[in-house]
Order: sequence, then structure tokens, then C-alpha cells
Amino acid sequence: MLTTLEIEFLGTGTSTGVPMLRCQCHVCLSCDPRDQRLRTSAIVRYQGARILIDCGPDFRTQMLRATDDNLDAVLLTHIHYDHVAGLDDLRAYCFERPFPLYARADVLENLHKRIPYCFATDNPYPGVAQFEEHVIGDEPFLVEGVRVEPIPVMHYKLPILGFRIGPLAYITDAKTIDDSVVEPLKEIPLLVINSLRVGQHLSHMCLDETLDIIRRVNPGRAYLIHMSDGMGLHAELSRMLPPGVELAYDKLIVKV
Repeated sequence: MLTTLEIEFLGTGTSTGVPMLRCQCHVCLSCDPRDQRLRTSAIVRYQGARILIDCGPDFRTQMLRATDDNLDAVLLTHIHYDHVAGLDDLRAYCFERPFPLYARADVLENLHKRIPYCFATDNPYPGVAQFEEHVIGDEPFLVEGVRVEPIPVMHYKLPILGFRIGPLAYITDAKTIDDSVVEPLKEIPLLVINSLRVGQHLSHMCLDETLDIIRRVNPGRAYLIHMSDGMGLHAELSRMLPPGVELAYDKLIVKV
């Protein structure tokens, strides 16, 4: 059983991915593999559990190149397409039983409308992904015996969830984070947090906003995710970040 927490970044890009279609900027044309970002998702391995956070449109490609493709459950941060569009590909994990899926009630309700065949109870279509639904809110819950604490943040006007798992806090797509949420995270060993681009954005934190949260949390280490080409080149920006803050990249594995 793993006592060390391990996070494998399956994707670290924003909703368009990087390179973005039809974009000729220097980041999208970069040959550095760290600048080539699939949509944001990760596997957290801790205390014997293998937990997928979000399941976007690149899920199949991500799992084909993952170091270990075994999964026990999926946590969803919110309903946006780049975080849920790969759920149908979880059919490979549903041969023995429905796959455990943890999400807010509003997310599950939306999924019932978006992919109803995955939730059919009468005469389900053979071979489709089927899920064991778990409604989560603001209270801690267990996944395969591992304690998970929801982290409520705002994605512009949409309430969404980050997650704390042992020494890790994982937050994506946040624009604002309340002081009451920041305080319990102070000095956490590992913070994974979104930063869309250098300039301001309506619904995602920009680099300065993210760095401000990091300063307030003061984690042991921080990794940035959900990045667009507006963040600039990995090699250049990495040299400008404060000590203890790094850009995550696809296929990176970090252990705590």
C-alpha cells in the first residue's frame, strides 16, 4: 500500500488544449513537449487507492500513456465539457461493476441529461459506461477508505469543488477562493492550482492571482495547471517563478 502520495498529471492544459487549433503563436508552435498540454486531469495514488480527478475529452489518450492505468473511482470538479467529456471511455472500467463516480448533485443531474444511456436502469444499452453515483457536498467523504475533503471555490459565478487528499490540495478552474477556504490549507505540503494565463480572465485566475493564493497558503511546493498558450513558454516562465512554484506538465509525476 502506498503511504507516499503520488500524483500523475494526465493533462495540464485549458479547455482548448495546447497547441490550440489554428493558432500560430510561439507557444503553440513550440517543440518542447512541456508546452504540449492535453486537457487538465490527474491520477492521485494514496493509501492503496487510485483516484482520477476529472475525465475530459483526452482521457483515452491520457490513459494509454499513463504509467499505470488502474483506477478505483473518479472525482469531478464541475460539469464543463473539458472535465467530463471522457466519461463514456470509462466503459473499460465497468465490466465487473458500475464505476464509482463522485460529484455534486447539480453535476450528476446535468450528466443524466447529457449522457442518459450511462445512467439507464431499465434495459441499459450493452457495453456502455455505467456509474455508481455518490453525491458530494461540502463535507468530507471516503473513497476506497481514503478521506477526501471538498474545497469549495468559485469558477466565475459557478460553484465548483477542489479536493484535499492527505498532503495534497488540488484546485482547478478557480477564479476566486474565499479566505475561509485558504486558511485550512496553510502550509500544506503540496498545492496544485490553476493559472490560465499571464493576463486577466473573467472566470479563471491569472498568474498574479494564483501566485497571491500560493503566498497566502505557503505550501511546501506548488504546481500550476489548467494553462493556456497565454502563459508563455514553459522554459522561459519557469525561470521567473518564485522558489517552490513550478509549472506542471503532462506526464509529470510528483510524490509527497
